[in-house]
Amino acid sequence: MERWIETADRTDDPDLAGFARQMAETPDARALLEALFGNSPFLTDCLLKDIGFARLLFQDGVDQGFANALAQCDLAGESDDMKALMKGLRRAKRQAALSIALADITGQWTLEQVTQALSALAERSLQVGADFLLRMLAKQGKLPLANPDNPSEGSGLVILGMGKLGARELNYSSDIDLIVFYDDELPLYAEIESLRQPMVRLTQDLVKIIEERTVDGYVFRTDLRLRPDPGATPVAVSVAAAESYYTSVGQNWERAAMIKARPVAGDIEAGQRFLSHIAPYIWRKHLDFAAIQDIHSIKRQIAAHKGGRTIAVLGHNIKLGRGGIREIEFFAQTQQLIWGGRNADLRISDTCSALDALVRAGRITETVAEEMKTAYRFLREVEHRLQMIDDAQTQTLPKDDAGIERLAAFLAYPDGAAFRHDLLHHLQTVETHYSELFEESPSLTVAGEQARGNLVFTGGESDPDTLETLAEMGYDNPERVASLVRGWHHGRYRATRSERARQILTELMPLLLETLSRSASPDTAFLRFDQFLSRLPAGVQLFSMFQANPRLLEAVAQVMGGAPFLAEQLSRRPGLLESLLTEPDVAALQSAEALQRDLDQALGLAGDYQDVLDIVRRWNNDRRFLIGLHILSGKLDADAAGPLLSRVAETAIRALLPHVEADFARQHGMPPGPEGGTGGIAVVALGKLGGGEMTIGSDLDLVFLYDAPIDAQSDGPRPLPAVQYYARLGQRLISALTAQTGEGDVYPVDMRLRPSGKTGPIASSLESFAKYYAESAWTWEFMALTRARPVAGPEALLDAASAVIRRILTQPRDPATLLADVADMRHRVEKEKPGTILWDVKMGRGGLVDVEFAVQYLQLRHAAERPDVLDQNTTAAYEKLVGAGCLPAETGATLIAATRLWRRLQGLLRIAVGDVAFDEEAATRDQKDALLRAGGAVDFDGLKQNILATAEQALACYRTLIDDPAAALPKPSQQEKTK
Repeated sequence: MERWIETADRTDDPDLAGFARQMAETPDARALLEALFGNSPFLTDCLLKDIGFARLLFQDGVDQGFANALAQCDLAGESDDMKALMKGLRRAKRQAALSIALADITGQWTLEQVTQALSALAERSLQVGADFLLRMLAKQGKLPLANPDNPSEGSGLVILGMGKLGARELNYSSDIDLIVFYDDELPLYAEIESLRQPMVRLTQDLVKIIEERTVDGYVFRTDLRLRPDPGATPVAVSVAAAESYYTSVGQNWERAAMIKARPVAGDIEAGQRFLSHIAPYIWRKHLDFAAIQDIHSIKRQIAAHKGGRTIAVLGHNIKLGRGGIREIEFFAQTQQLIWGGRNADLRISDTCSALDALVRAGRITETVAEEMKTAYRFLREVEHRLQMIDDAQTQTLPKDDAGIERLAAFLAYPDGAAFRHDLLHHLQTVETHYSELFEESPSLTVAGEQARGNLVFTGGESDPDTLETLAEMGYDNPERVASLVRGWHHGRYRATRSERARQILTELMPLLLETLSRSASPDTAFLRFDQFLSRLPAGVQLFSMFQANPRLLEAVAQVMGGAPFLAEQLSRRPGLLESLLTEPDVAALQSAEALQRDLDQALGLAGDYQDVLDIVRRWNNDRRFLIGLHILSGKLDADAAGPLLSRVAETAIRALLPHVEADFARQHGMPPGPEGGTGGIAVVALGKLGGGEMTIGSDLDLVFLYDAPIDAQSDGPRPLPAVQYYARLGQRLISALTAQTGEGDVYPVDMRLRPSGKTGPIASSLESFAKYYAESAWTWEFMALTRARPVAGPEALLDAASAVIRRILTQPRDPATLLADVADMRHRVEKEKPGTILWDVKMGRGGLVDVEFAVQYLQLRHAAERPDVLDQNTTAAYEKLVGAGCLPAETGATLIAATRLWRRLQGLLRIAVGDVAFDEEAATRDQKDALLRAGGAVDFDGLKQNILATAEQALACYRTLIDDPAAALPKPSQQEKTK
C-alpha cells in the first residue's frame, strides 16, 4: 500500500496523488487494493505502472476502462513504427487486464463476460497487427492491397483462432492458438510468383508483435502448432494445401479442434469461406464403425479409469489432470463429432452451449449437463485466479497447504478446507461422467494389464500425463517418443497416410508401447520400430496383424530391442514379417531334402527369370531371419545354427544354378562334358559354408570347377569356347546371388580363394585346378582347401571334384616346412590384424583363428597317412583327429570346447551388432542377456572370466601344437621361401 501512495506522489499530478490516498483510506477501496496487492504480483505491477488509468477505472467503471483499452489498441495501430505499435499494444494489454480482473474479482462480470473480453482483446490486437504488417508489405512493394483503407479486406490472409480463443473462452494468461492460411489463388496476386515467403514472414512478425517480451511486457503468448503437420510445414500454409491435408490425412482430433475454429483477424470473409469448404470434413454425415471407434479413442486415450490414479489437490492440474477442464471439453467435442454431421444444432464452439445442445438433441441428460457446466465454470474461475497471481500460464494448484490457503482466500473462500471440498466434488463429478462416456467401447489398455495412465498423442504438444505414463513404462526420452508418435498420426510415413491405418494405429498404441517397453532398452526398440515403420509401403495390413496377433508384435519388439542387425534387415525388407507369422519349426530346417522341396514349391510360381531371383531371395531371407530370431530368443544356440544356415545357403545355390544355366544356355547352349557326356559347372564351397559353420552375416567363399575337353565349344546360337563359357556362366551365377532386387540379395560372394586369387579365372577346369595345387599353391591355400565341399552341380562332376580335392589334401608333405609356414603365417596375421579376445573372438589370441589354424595344420600333417582325419567342419575334424590318435584327447576336448564357445558368441554378436565392434558400455540389457545365454554364464563378469580362461587354454594348446615346435626348428628351414 505504501508503494501505491509513493508512486502516486512521484507524479506531477496532485489530483492523482489525492486519488491514491483516498483509495487507501476508504475501507472498501482499501480492501480491494489489498486483495490485489496481496494475491497478484502481476496486477500489482499493472496498477503501479499506470495509476492514471487506475483512477479512470475506479471512477468511470470497468466497462469504460475496457473500452478505453480497446481504443488504445486501435491508436497503437495508427503508427508506422513496429516498436511504437508493440509498446502501445502492451499498454492496452495492461489496461484491459486490470479492467477485466477488477470486473471479475468484484463480481461485476460473469465468467462468460470475462472470457469474451479477453478474447476480444486478443482479436483486436491480432487485427491491428495484421493490418500494420500488410501495410508495411504494400509499402515495400511486396504485396498489393485490395483496400488500402482496410488492408485485411480481400487479402486472403486467414487467421483462425482455435481452442479457447476460437470459442471466446480465453483465460487471463492463455496462449492463443492460431492457424494462419493464405489464399494464393486470388486474382489480386496473379503477378506474384510466390506468396509463401511474404506470408511466412508476416506470420513470424505478427508473432513477434504479439508475443515478444519487452520492457513493457507482452500481449499474448502464441502457439501455431495446431496447423497441419506442424513439424513439417511452414508457419503459414496455403489454403489449397490445407484443404488437401484435411481431406486426406486430417485426424479426428484435428476435426475436434476445428469445432472451435473461428476467423479472428485478417480477411474474415476468406476465413469463413475456408471453414465452409472444410465443413464436410469436420461434420461428417456418415461415419462407419471404425471412424466412430477412432473418435471414441480420443476420449479413451485419457485413462479416466475408476480406481486408477487418485485425484489429489496439492499439485493437481485442473486442465489436463483427471476430472479437469479438458475432460469436460472432450466430453462435449467427441459427441459433437459423431452427431454433428446430421444435426447442425450441435455445431457450437463454446463448451457450455455445446452441453446444452447435447441435452436438446437427447444425447445427455439435463442433470449431467448442469453438473458438467457447473464444474466447468468452477474450474475456469480457479484457473483465472491461478493465472492472475503472476500472469503465468499455469493450471497447476499449489503444491503446499499454505499455497492452497492463499488461493482459497483469493477465491473468497473462508478457508482452504471449504475450497478443497468443492474442488474434489467437481473433479470427481467430471471424472464419473467422463469415464461413463462410450463405456461400451473396448479399453485402450493392454489385455491383462492395469491402466497405466494417459496415452494421448493429439494436438501439437506433448500431454504431461502421457509423458509421465511413458516414463513409468521405462522410456528415458518420453518427449521424443511422443513427438514421433504424433508424426505417425500426421501421416508423415506412407504406412500411416490412410485414415484406416491411423484408426487402427490409435487402437494399437497402448499395446505397441507396452510391448516395446518390455525390452531392456525401450527407447532403442522404439526408435528402431520407427525406422521400420518409415520404410513400410502401407500400414493397414500390418497394424491389423499386430492387433489380431500380439505375439507377432512381441517378436518384432524383441528384434528391435536386442538385434540391430535383424532390425535393420526387417526395416529394409518388411516382407520378412511373413516368416514370423508362419514360423516353421527349426526341425524343418534340419533336412536338406525338405528345404529343397519347400523352395522348389515356391519356385513353381515363378513366371520368368526375374521371379526366380526374387523368390529365392525372399525364401532365403525368411529362413535366415527366422534362424536369427531363434538364436536371439535362446531357442537355438548359434553353434547349432551354423549347419542350418549353411543348408539354407546350399539350397539357395542349388535352386538358382539350373535356372542360371538354362537362361545362359538360351544364347550360348552347353559345351560337352568329358568323353562326350553332358557338361556343367560345380560350385565348391569353402570357408564357413564349406565347414557348415555359417553365421547370419556370413558371405559365401566359392570356387567354380568344370570338366570339358580343352578345345570344346558350346552348341548354342552364340557358341563360346569352354574356358570362356564357364567363366561367364560363373559370373552370371555370382550376379544371381549378389544382385540387388526389390527383395535384396541372396549373399555376398567372395571368390578370392580360387586358384591364383583375384588374378585367376572365375572358373577352373578340374585339370588346371589339380595342376595349380600340385605346382603353385601356397600353404595357406592348402589350409583353406581343407574346408572345400562341392555343393551344387551335376552329381558326376561333384564326385570328380571331391576326388580331386581329396587327392590334393592327402599328398605327403614335409612336416617341418608345413609347421614353419603355419607358424609364420599366424604371426603375420596377428601383426596385420591384432585382436583382443574381449570382444573379438575371431582374431583375439586363443580365438577362432588359432583353433582353425591348428585343426587345418593337423589335418594337412596327418592326412597322407590317415585320410580319415579330413572333415570340413572344425569340431568334427578335431573329433576325428582324436579318434585317429593324432591329437591327445584332453587337447582335443579343450579346442572343441573353445570352438563351440567362439561359434556361439560370434553367431550371437553377428545378430546383435553385425560387423560393428561390440561395445560393452553401449550394449543393451537384451544383448547382454543373450550373450550370457550363449556363454553359459550367470553374470557378465562371469562371462568375461570364462572367455579369458577359454582363450588362455586354447592358446596354450595352439602353442604346444605349433608355436613351440616351430621355434625348435633349425633356422635355415624357416628362412626358405615357403609355399
